[in-house]
Amino acid sequence: VEDDASKLSWELFRDTVIEQCEQGVDYMTIHAGVLLRYVPLTANRVTGIVSRGGSIMAEWCLQHHQESFLYTHFEELCEIFAKYDVAFSLGDGLRPGSLADANDAAQLSELMTLGELTKIAWKHDVQVMIEGPGHVPFDTVRMNIEMEKAICQNAPFYTLGPLTTDTAPGYDHITSAIGGVEIARYGTAMLCYVTPKEHLGLPNKDDVKQGVIAYKIACHAADLAKHHPHAMDRDNAISKARFEFRWLDQFNLSYDPDTAIAFHDETLPAEPAKMAHFCSMCGPKFCSMAISQNIRKRFGGAAQQEQLVEEARSQAIADGMKEMSKKFQESGSSLYQSVKA
Repeated sequence: VEDDASKLSWELFRDTVIEQCEQGVDYMTIHAGVLLRYVPLTANRVTGIVSRGGSIMAEWCLQHHQESFLYTHFEELCEIFAKYDVAFSLGDGLRPGSLADANDAAQLSELMTLGELTKIAWKHDVQVMIEGPGHVPFDTVRMNIEMEKAICQNAPFYTLGPLTTDTAPGYDHITSAIGGVEIARYGTAMLCYVTPKEHLGLPNKDDVKQGVIAYKIACHAADLAKHHPHAMDRDNAISKARFEFRWLDQFNLSYDPDTAIAFHDETLPAEPAKMAHFCSMCGPKFCSMAISQNIRKRFGGAAQQEQLVEEARSQAIADGMKEMSKKFQESGSSLYQSVKA
């Protein structure tokens, strides 16, 4: 309210919620797990409270020396959400904003409260999803979703990544997609994409594109790891197109055809190059896939090649036996040979 968190009130917040529900909002992020007693747990963090909503509610609690009105009026929020068929996104207002703060008392205390609030929302027949942490060391990613499932009774989990290193501003769509693959593999319900501008500024159209593509890749990699039916169909199709030098099919099966075409055309811009049996990496004489095709043409398929290998092996054995027989005869054909001391 006028850029002053202290002027917030339950009445103003409630009226705004109702207004947005009437506008047709499907779900709202509510930071009801940020409790007054949890705020001191963030005092020694490297990056403090990084959630915008979480920091605002923490400031409100301290300024008023009161418990968060989002928590004390949560049942009333449930009644409003039930009336308008709006779902809760229970925000993790105390999520870690750096690897150093991951899995600390503040994060886990809030998660316990979100588990309690989930039960209350379900009692009112309101759907719930749980917002997950954004900065987590890779080796504890699985632990985070397993804790959420246990504490929040398998309520759907969605995460911002998580980022697996804090060292790559400008590339956080990559650092977070790495964590996204792992947490999706173990059952997160939704990934919230991150753009290259994360921690740096507002994203533009191209930043959004980069983030969405990175997360499409992460989701697909997780589906492959979980052996979802037909998840590999697209991979198989593009691999077959690649081996057969069907460049246009390879481009169009990719997540970003425009970029694939642009990269190819940087070195081979002529249109006939899109039908060539090589690219600029190895050139026409040393393309491994072209050589592989020539091997098949010259020596046949798997059965024929195995037969050739077996024939070569048998011939090598026969040649070896013949050579040893010759040496035996040259040494006098005696079973026992004298050996010099």
